[in-house]
Amino acid sequence: MATAAPSSFLSSAARRIPPIQCLLTFEALARLRSVTQTAEELCVTPSAVSHRVKQLEQILGVRLFGRADFSLTTEGSAYLAHVREGLGALQRFPGAASAPGRRRLKLAVTPTFARTILIPRLRQFTEAYPEIDLALQVSIPLLDVVAEDADLMVRFGPGHYADVEHVELARDVVTPLASPAFVREHGPFDKPEDLEGVPLLRSPLEPWRTWFAATALDWPEPSEGSQFNDIGLMCDAAAAGMGVALVRLKLGAPWLENGTLVRLFATDTASPHAHYLCWRTGTMDRWECAAFADWLRKTMA
Repeated sequence: MATAAPSSFLSSAARRIPPIQCLLTFEALARLRSVTQTAEELCVTPSAVSHRVKQLEQILGVRLFGRADFSLTTEGSAYLAHVREGLGALQRFPGAASAPGRRRLKLAVTPTFARTILIPRLRQFTEAYPEIDLALQVSIPLLDVVAEDADLMVRFGPGHYADVEHVELARDVVTPLASPAFVREHGPFDKPEDLEGVPLLRSPLEPWRTWFAATALDWPEPSEGSQFNDIGLMCDAAAAGMGVALVRLKLGAPWLENGTLVRLFATDTASPHAHYLCWRTGTMDRWECAAFADWLRKTMA
């Protein structure tokens, strides 16, 4: 009787484990979000893809996909992490060299976006995908100076990128910010015209003409004054009392929350630029890249 227990346990466990072809199909469809591409990758017919996903949903008793665009349901997202972890474990061979099954993902990210938006959320990703090792590198906005070997890149600009595939992550509004001490010394600022003669901090990332036009100010783009190619540095300069900065509210949130910067006016306007996630053709064939791209788009929504 003692020898029958393991066999009985394995038989019971096997009945609870979905077929491997269903799990492979689920992972591929979640990554590719296309029945046709999934079928091509797995060398099966599109109908086989649909059948396997339906079979898996019946076994689990939950819906895994939103039917319109193959976006994952809440249950699907949670199960996908388990499936990828399990598939990763199956790829590890006995006696393989250091850290088998782990994936390395190199990201090139603009500095202030990394500090204020990405890093505070990044633990969510590393907890969901512990088998992925991230390597973050700094890129320079607008100039698009990035490491050549980066897998994924966050760029900030107009979105005209012929050299890479890309998707828009987030847009924002801009408004003038200054330190409380600066406001006391140079204020009050009751109307946009009160900025006349005040030092305006400049950045090619956020041209003042955008806000001028929104407030009906017929002023040219400032040609004098301190200039910065990083919004975080410009916020620090404004907080130090160097002048007024035109800042995106999402990126300026840390300075606004700690009180080192304050809004001057209620008027804001859409920035002409946005953040984009970029990658070279073929990058999304790697599931770790697709997983991060999907996670980032959802966390930015």
